[in-house]
This record gives sequence, structure tokens and C-alpha cells, in this order.
Amino acid sequence: MPILKAGKIYLENTCTYMYICIVKLEQAIQSTKFKNEMHKASLNILYTAWWLKTQMSKVLKEFGLTHEQYNVLRILKGKYPEQLCVKDISCRMIEKSSNVPRIIDRLVIKKLVKRADSPTDKRETVTTLTQAGLAVLAASTESINQLMDEMVKMENKEAEQLNVLLERLRGTEV
Repeated sequence: MPILKAGKIYLENTCTYMYICIVKLEQAIQSTKFKNEMHKASLNILYTAWWLKTQMSKVLKEFGLTHEQYNVLRILKGKYPEQLCVKDISCRMIEKSSNVPRIIDRLVIKKLVKRADSPTDKRETVTTLTQAGLAVLAASTESINQLMDEMVKMENKEAEQLNVLLERLRGTEV
């Protein structure tokens, strides 16, 4: 049973809270000591990434997908109807350490993608989306977009500023 405390919704008496809860970093990690503002910002980025991924995982689970599988489907959709080899999918992944061949194996079992021998290189296989994969991707993306609209209350200009700051942090030219 949800409990309302100080304007925030908590689930029972745990630290778990629903996505509609706005919590400062200090409350979330139960720490107020940071080396400096950059240290706090770094932790805030890591915590926020975990938080977003956790919320998205709940939605993707309804479609029988993991984040990595969803990422592969989105990558393939970006090149659809073309086929992509594992190497091309791997270099586009958000999480670079993902085991792309194993992810593709699972998507093949679910009939969301199909694999074939590469017409140009017999050592490679290529992957493409199936109609079922397109349908699952469309439905899951719609649900993810709805979640983001409900969760992230940020004006477009603020999102642009955030993108500039994050790209600067990674050392990318803006």
C-alpha cells in the first residue's frame, strides 16, 4: 500500500519510490557529503541513469524485452529494411559491453529478428527486423514515450541545455 510522506509517495516503508516522486540526490542516496559540485553532478548523472533505466525496464518487461534487446530493435529499425552485421549493431549500442550475438539469438527465438548469411562475406551473418519485431518495437516505443512524457517534466529549451552540458562533459563539440 503506498504511503504519502512529505508530498512524496513511498511503497510501504522501503526506500523504493514511484517515478512520480521527486527526490533530491541527497535523499535518494542518503548522503550529504560530496567532494565538490562536479562530484555531486557525476553521482547525480549515474543515479539518474539508473533511475531512468529502472523505470523503462518495467515498461519493457511488459513486452518481454530487456534494454539491450530494445536497443538492438531500435538500431535495426534505423536501417530498416536494410540488414546489419553484428559489428555494425555493436558499435551503435548504448551499452558497449553488451553481448550482441547472444542478444540477437534471443530476439531470433522470439521471432522479432531474422538472421541470414551475409551476401558479401561468408564469415558474417546479417540481421533484420521481422514484421513482429516492427510491431513490438512500435508498441514498446509508444509506451516508453508515454512514460517519458509522464516522468520527465522538462521544457524543450531545458532539454537542449542539458544535452549541451552532457556533451561538454563527454568532451564532444556542440
